[in-house]
Amino acid sequence: MAGTAADNQFMAHALRLAATGRYTTDPNPNVGAVIVQNGMVVGEGYHHQAGEGHAEVYALAQAGERARGATCYVTLEPCSHFGRTPPCAKALVAAGVSRVVIAMLDPNPLVAGKGVAILQQAGISVESGLMAAEARALNPGFLSAMERQKPWLRLKLAASLDGRTALANGQSQWITGPAARADVQLYRAQSSAILSTASTVLADNARLTVRQPFDDNPITTLHNGELRQPLRVILDRRQQLTGHEPLFSSSGAILLCVAPEKPLRSMPAQVEQLAVPLNDDGYFDLTALLQLLNARQVRSIWVEAGATLAGALLQQKLVDEFILYQAPLLLGPQARAMAELPELTELSQANRFRFNDICQLDTDLRLTALLTATAEN
Repeated sequence: MAGTAADNQFMAHALRLAATGRYTTDPNPNVGAVIVQNGMVVGEGYHHQAGEGHAEVYALAQAGERARGATCYVTLEPCSHFGRTPPCAKALVAAGVSRVVIAMLDPNPLVAGKGVAILQQAGISVESGLMAAEARALNPGFLSAMERQKPWLRLKLAASLDGRTALANGQSQWITGPAARADVQLYRAQSSAILSTASTVLADNARLTVRQPFDDNPITTLHNGELRQPLRVILDRRQQLTGHEPLFSSSGAILLCVAPEKPLRSMPAQVEQLAVPLNDDGYFDLTALLQLLNARQVRSIWVEAGATLAGALLQQKLVDEFILYQAPLLLGPQARAMAELPELTELSQANRFRFNDICQLDTDLRLTALLTATAEN
């Protein structure tokens, strides 16, 4: 659907509203809605957080009687089922809207065209596909879970110009500057889970929590005023963590992944220990781990780890999006590499990525690339 200039204007507004909820809606998708009567916006809304009203509900409440005969622009197909909230498609019918413009259909099998059918059966004109690519970009984790039954995985690394992540002695704080580190907080805040290893936690005294960034672009909080904290998933095959590290000093949930044959340890109350199968090399079966996390409604994963886990994820082609913060310094050939990868004999064996964004953050660069197979889907 191409849409008129006005259609594009109002859908763009709905997309901006949807993005407002990107730090708080997990595991639900980000959705925005705008109701227009005679060329004027009479109601708007977005989904704030899971368990609360959807975007259409807020927009209809604001519009009131002015919704009758109006057009509703919504970034994702209105839901058709009873979950924690009633179906939005039926709410639009009851409000008497005459036209609904949808950016993209919902791949959730509980919806998947059923919302459109409810609207059309009520005599409402329905059009879809307007700014669909922009709508998809809002919800990579939700769409990955629905379409591929796996979380969207982002691998983050910080490196020098010569691709080194730390000195030979392990020192890495800080390769990048404050602006890049603040940007990391924004990505953490949008993720369902942060994946790391016990080795990284110990080496960096890492907490892996979301903190407000250093600029004046604050992360949106939940209605209780707190930041939504992603699940922290820590690989601890060798049982290196004791439960007394800084990681455990906050109340955010932690999933500690352990080898099946290892006995469970005494850990703080917020820690759940999960036995994850090992592969033939004695390392965690990362594909199995992603399946376990998907079953827990983990939609998107932000990886902050060292060369071993980074290399394993890359080698197994489990990385959907590669985010590299590159600092303008050189660390030399003895410094640590970004990822442990096997030696290649042919260029055709290499992981191929496609750059889709380059951004300067003060003195550093943020390079974003998609795995070629993912980018082509």
